[in-house]
Amino acid sequence: MRASVHLRRWLISAGLALFGLLVSVSEGSDWPSFRGPRASGVADGTNPPLVWDVEKGSRIAWKTPVPGMAHSSPIVRGDRIYLTTAISSRGDTAFQFPLAGEEDRRTDLSKHQFRVLALDLKAGDVVWDALALEAEPRVARHPHSSYAAATPATDGNTLVAFFGSEGLYALDLSGKILWKRDLGPLDQGAFDVPDYTWGYASSPVIYKNLAIVQCDQQKGSFIAAFDLATGEETWRTERDALPSWSTPGIYEGERGAELVTNGTKHIRGYDPLTGKELWRLEGTSMISVPTPFVAHDLIYVATGYYRYEQPIYAIRPGARGTITLAEGAAAGNAFAWMKPKGAPYLTTPLVYGDYFYTVAGNGVLTCYHARTGERVYQERLGAGSYFSSSPVAADGRIYFANEDGGVFVVKAGPEFELLATNDTGEVTMATPALASGLIIYRTLRNLVAIGTPR
Repeated sequence: MRASVHLRRWLISAGLALFGLLVSVSEGSDWPSFRGPRASGVADGTNPPLVWDVEKGSRIAWKTPVPGMAHSSPIVRGDRIYLTTAISSRGDTAFQFPLAGEEDRRTDLSKHQFRVLALDLKAGDVVWDALALEAEPRVARHPHSSYAAATPATDGNTLVAFFGSEGLYALDLSGKILWKRDLGPLDQGAFDVPDYTWGYASSPVIYKNLAIVQCDQQKGSFIAAFDLATGEETWRTERDALPSWSTPGIYEGERGAELVTNGTKHIRGYDPLTGKELWRLEGTSMISVPTPFVAHDLIYVATGYYRYEQPIYAIRPGARGTITLAEGAAAGNAFAWMKPKGAPYLTTPLVYGDYFYTVAGNGVLTCYHARTGERVYQERLGAGSYFSSSPVAADGRIYFANEDGGVFVVKAGPEFELLATNDTGEVTMATPALASGLIIYRTLRNLVAIGTPR
């Protein structure tokens, strides 16, 4: 009898261990939205390569041309990669590279095809190609941007793609369009030059049965949720905010669930099921791009357009009402820590292990203690090229890509060590995906899978 009890306990223990292993493998194999699960940017167990050579084909699993121009990131579910693109009917569509500091109103308002593609993870072959819409864009884009800048998201059954002013689309994983919603023209551009339009970039997020989109614009900003199955609008909350390009973040923990948005004027927390505002924090840059994310039971938000206003916040969940930090204080109440300067303009920072990493547009990498905000080191990656792709991490390594296609692999931890410098072979602005032994970069014209697929 006693032996039977011991055997049953061992079987339960072994089963739980196997279940934990399967969950870990599943989490490491899928990259379901912008920056992976809950925008963490981390996928331990995927074991991407340290070095590669695109020109020689060394450690390159495959390279597939992608029609059109887009800066949206690839996502992965099972053995499929999903991504969006916008194909201009012009052969010489406007593109500014490198990023210029002055006003550039070149654009392309010709008829475009807005498409969603699925590729085979192991071979890179296009499995299906779905046309969402063919039309002239309603709002002009910046020449450094694209009409397909928002990364799709999936829950494993439904794929959600957002083309901003050209609509929100839900597809099944065979490429059939299930529903679409026209949210109207989204007038996004310079806060100080209202007629200087830039285009849409915030990605949809999926929470339970809802697809949620943040639509900050010159007038009439809002955040809204749509039922995944039917496309019916579940809730909509108006926002007193100017244009922003940040993707919402999700917190789930002992204090409940919070939908966190970065934006002009305020950072806010909402109930993701109802859209009710839970808390707000005043003190952001006038252009907000980085995505809020969660680690160590803290909510990290950064916003760094202005040189003199670049705050980084580590916020404790569970706040209500207006939250403030005493003038000159570095922590207290709802704040684990705060830095008044140091936030990046375009890239989303990363927490990996005990450390918080952020890379500025000029390539300056700064490492902080994730729980306290104490600065650990600061180094520069490369020279001359801009960084708009957000960093990702796996298996003790962090990958930083600049727009020239240079990829700097840095050892995780309290001491800076550059492990390798690689190249994608082309302009690279999208954040990569990590899955099944691969790091997958979307370049200007191609999708490149680096590593050995499992």
